[in-house]
Amino acid sequence: MYKDTNKRSIAKGISWRVFATTTTVIIIYVFFGRLDLALAAGIIETFAKVALYWAHERAWVKVRWGRKRIDPFNLWFTGLPLSGKTTIADKVYTELEKLQIPIERIDSKDIRELIPDIGFSRDDRNRHMHRIGNLIKTLQKNSISTVASFVSPYKESRRAIREMVKNNVVVYVKADIETCKKRDYKGAYAKALSGEYKNFSGVNDVYEEPTYAEIVVDTDKLSVDESAQIIVKYIKKNYVK
Repeated sequence: MYKDTNKRSIAKGISWRVFATTTTVIIIYVFFGRLDLALAAGIIETFAKVALYWAHERAWVKVRWGRKRIDPFNLWFTGLPLSGKTTIADKVYTELEKLQIPIERIDSKDIRELIPDIGFSRDDRNRHMHRIGNLIKTLQKNSISTVASFVSPYKESRRAIREMVKNNVVVYVKADIETCKKRDYKGAYAKALSGEYKNFSGVNDVYEEPTYAEIVVDTDKLSVDESAQIIVKYIKKNYVK
């Protein structure tokens, strides 16, 4: 997502004002044949339009009609490895960006690449979830919503996230473990079953299924687009006002 800098906005404003004033000068000169009159009109118009535009904008600042109020929210995707969390979360993030919502995407893979020494024990994962919770809190203080996707297999860590952040929306991406194995093109499940990977959720470590989630999408039955549509519809209904 790109945002105009102040310098770019100023440059655009000046270029438009020069273009508009030049057009006015040319039109008056063509009709009246007097350069002095055309230049005078151009100068007067420039200052008048700047003053009127400023007054117009100041007035609209006080008008609340037509504004969208968007409270920062956190979409927390949880589910077994290869259940479809990242794919659906990416799709949802793209769709929410189109609504011009200030939003950031947080994925477990990206975070672990930044902090490679994170372990996979229960304590390690719970500490890691607290780090992510603090990151989301910081973003929310700046009115930025988040789309976060983590296996987050333990109830206590998901509870901690819910307590730490505002407007937490748990999305349980449900999938049968056999389905997840079929999607595993990197062979992670096979390595976990062979003992090469330890603490692998759903194989040699638990995945504690959420007892409550605002949204449940069953990827054995729903496509990525169908799942994303359900989630985006929920956000539009509850947070884009």
